[in-house]
Amino acid sequence: MGRQLSLTASDGHSLGAYRTDPAGAPKGAVVVAQEIFGVNTHIRNVCERLAAQGYVAVAPALFDRFVRDFESGYSPDDVANARKHLAHLNWDAMMRDVAAAQDAVKESGPVGVIGFCMGGTVAFLSATRLSGVSAAVAFYGGQIIRFAEEKSKCPVQMHFGEKDDHIPMRDVDAIRRKQPQAQVHTYPAGHGFYCDERASFHAPSANEAWNRTLAFLSANLKA
Repeated sequence: MGRQLSLTASDGHSLGAYRTDPAGAPKGAVVVAQEIFGVNTHIRNVCERLAAQGYVAVAPALFDRFVRDFESGYSPDDVANARKHLAHLNWDAMMRDVAAAQDAVKESGPVGVIGFCMGGTVAFLSATRLSGVSAAVAFYGGQIIRFAEEKSKCPVQMHFGEKDDHIPMRDVDAIRRKQPQAQVHTYPAGHGFYCDERASFHAPSANEAWNRTLAFLSANLKA
């Protein structure tokens, strides 16, 4: 089971986070960047899965800057409510929050960042803007295309659904061209295909993407 903790970003902002630890000595650590639905059951479960694989995992509450302890499900009303917070997003502030999470777990070894939806873009930006990130994995990051000219400082892996209504394949193709060093994988699935709480969950794609993620982390999170 995980535990709640408090982090402090470089600008003094205090935010919550959820942390899980492996049973034995850690292989490294992973910062888990949330969707727009907060550090909810899905994100906590990702942390638990990473801990089961030997990693310390920490999910910072990236919405704490404007709404504390936000957590949501995936019903149509939940989606509409979560989207109201998009106007408050500040990528630079989120980088400070990810860096705070990174600092909290760096004693466990090399640190990677994995993110989903909004968090997928956060994971990519962590690779281009933060120091000390050893690997980044981005699941269906819808805003990555906006920043695709930025140069990554570490290995990057991305996962997209070919049936994603939010991310056209032309954007994925453009990302491939602009990020030739990145691993970019696509799947016969829609947006949010890894989340087993969404109607768009696609188990074969989720399993394949997770296996690729674990292999990527194992290859890159080495002391």
